[in-house]
Amino acid sequence: MTALEDWGLSESQFWLHGEQPGSPVHYDESFGFWNVYGYPEAMRILSDPVTYSSDTTRIFPEGKQFAEGNLVRMDPPEHNKLRKLVSHAFTPKVVAGLEPRIAELTGELLDAVDGADRLELVADLAYPLPVIVIAELLGVPSSDRDLFKKWVDGMFARDARMSLSDPTPEQQRELREILDQVGHLTDYLGEHVAARRKQPREDLLSKLVEAEVDGEKLTHDEVVNFANVLLIAGHITTTMLLGNTVLCLDAHPEHQARARADRSTLPGVIEESLRFLSPFAAIGRVTNTEVELGGQRIPAEKPLLVWVAAANRDPRRFADPNVFDPTRDPNPQLGFGRGIHFCLGAPLARLEGKVALNLLLDRFPKLATDPADPPEFQPNPNMTGVRKLPLRTR
Repeated sequence: MTALEDWGLSESQFWLHGEQPGSPVHYDESFGFWNVYGYPEAMRILSDPVTYSSDTTRIFPEGKQFAEGNLVRMDPPEHNKLRKLVSHAFTPKVVAGLEPRIAELTGELLDAVDGADRLELVADLAYPLPVIVIAELLGVPSSDRDLFKKWVDGMFARDARMSLSDPTPEQQRELREILDQVGHLTDYLGEHVAARRKQPREDLLSKLVEAEVDGEKLTHDEVVNFANVLLIAGHITTTMLLGNTVLCLDAHPEHQARARADRSTLPGVIEESLRFLSPFAAIGRVTNTEVELGGQRIPAEKPLLVWVAAANRDPRRFADPNVFDPTRDPNPQLGFGRGIHFCLGAPLARLEGKVALNLLLDRFPKLATDPADPPEFQPNPNMTGVRKLPLRTR
């Protein structure tokens, strides 16, 4: 067992190392962003889509080609209309009905490593499980998951922070490379959308093709970009959630022992993992009007990075914020966001996490990291999660 801080977590995410920001709102002159670290300030932003817009393409026009139908980048009323189209696919009742399939897939994936002395959690379980589930919901071949991984990894494989003050040629090159990977995935989904228009099936992609908003069907780009968000967000959050939770239990053997003895504690473990190591560390917003926030006056049309991962460690909201405590109650963590953009797939991610962790603990009475083969973390500072997690099973 090794302290999480010793695993090589990004130094740029200072809150992961027990440090507190100097102020809840801070302007980063080198990048031209306002960084928001405080919990009350984050809640104010995420709960007010009128003042704080999700349409960051106003600041980064390079991404406009993928904006139409992108639920994450939309404001009301358009956002509300599109969200309703798929909300029925992620209701608690519908998600609960997926539990047998999630358990079946988890069993099959663990069967493949049965008897081995080691497993690599991300490659063997945490990645394939959620991507198969969301691919089956959408109606695209889950056998193409290696392609999805290649493209998605390409989107998040680097720092990816673009300075608005003075973008360097290297930053511009990296941005083009990221957009290229997005383009590969949207081209792939575009072929499936075109096929559904000719021959619909019983899948979510067909429902999007056939859906109408205010009497009009969605355009090709709206369906593609909508599906793109569902496919990416539908697996990457759970992938990081599973890896982070196992890592937290490894670093805190007393909580692992408690979870093994009493599986009813797993939901609390998952919630605390989302707080302690929030998968999507930052959320982008743009001010619609001049605002005063955290003692700072911010003009209109300025980009904000809402660091929910830092807010989740704000001592003004969480007692002993740098202590991993699955018994924390209440635990109003912001790992899934808040407000109208609260993660649509949160019930599914929670269920996948609970089922997978249950079966993982059943199969492997001994499960531990190997100091000689440490985890590898996502290099993108906007994300907190492992991309490789070797585990010993004996």
